Amino acid sequence: MRIPKFIEPGNVLGLVAPSFGCVGEPYETRLRVAVRRFESQGYQVVCADSCYKSDGLGISTKPEAAADDLVQFYLDKSIDAVLSVGGGELMNETISHVDFHRLAEAEPKWFMGYSDNTNFIFPMALLAQTAGIYGPCAPRFGKPWEQPERDAFALLEGRDLTVKGYSRFQPPEAKEENTDPLARYVLTEKKELTSFVPVGNVLLKAGELTEIRMEGTLLGGCLDVLENLSGTEFDGTRAFCESGKKAVWVLEACDLSPMSIRRTLWHLRHQGWFDTAAGFLIGRPLAAWKQEMMGVNAYNAVTDVLGDLGVPVVMDADVGHISPMMPLIIGAEAAVTARGNDLTVEHLMPEA
Repeated sequence: MRIPKFIEPGNVLGLVAPSFGCVGEPYETRLRVAVRRFESQGYQVVCADSCYKSDGLGISTKPEAAADDLVQFYLDKSIDAVLSVGGGELMNETISHVDFHRLAEAEPKWFMGYSDNTNFIFPMALLAQTAGIYGPCAPRFGKPWEQPERDAFALLEGRDLTVKGYSRFQPPEAKEENTDPLARYVLTEKKELTSFVPVGNVLLKAGELTEIRMEGTLLGGCLDVLENLSGTEFDGTRAFCESGKKAVWVLEACDLSPMSIRRTLWHLRHQGWFDTAAGFLIGRPLAAWKQEMMGVNAYNAVTDVLGDLGVPVVMDADVGHISPMMPLIIGAEAAVTARGNDLTVEHLMPEA
């Protein structure tokens, strides 16, 4: 796995819109202020044309143009890292025009984004053997920086490669109620991890003093996207598993219902994705949060499908669409430990 060079003040950040762009409010304000914050940290910023477009269907612009921006910024040696300006819905059409094997031959650089950006981060890890950061999109840095933003930038700069979970989170409805484009998080809910350990062929809820440890390559992203990628030419998971390497699967869901989560995990398991799983780190689901359908909820959707794999599962982690989110390096080796409500992910970088 290729680990890109960490950035430093004086470097150039390239902003692209391979999914949604930043047109209209609150997006334009967030991006404008984020650019100023990056510059105040000593960085230069260049924005692709796609960042300010909305002439595409489900993405910023035509897929070919969005892909061209992404690839050109990645290949441009004057740009030191590439950040996405948004998630969205149809970035899969953008990557139809991305040659990942060509990018595998280029000098590696950091790419950061989440949600729909799984379409780029996941294939980069498995097809181009290049790690990327599953973390906040660029406009998130327009708000006052709190620990998640500081953690993400510390990863980009290589200052701190250990990320710890947060003590409180923002309920989904708070995001809809707050109209300030630069608002701080509304951290009204206490974070409580729900962890499971294998006993025989089932997963049982772990006690508060039980320490869970899993180690392997961090793989995953948004489950909605991963389901769509599986079995396509952008899916290199089978080759990874055949190599015998262990994976810690980082998964979170956006629009999926509990039933959809269950079906998706069943599908990926029968694709062989989890054959070398060392464990699972699963974020709070957005649409399925506190939802139950005919007895199926976000918990048994996971435990019933994965229970007999014989590996631990940590759920309700600070990963994904319910803020705040831990930034994680997909493709990196990592040691994950959880005990009670404490969660730590230590990225294990190879010696230079």
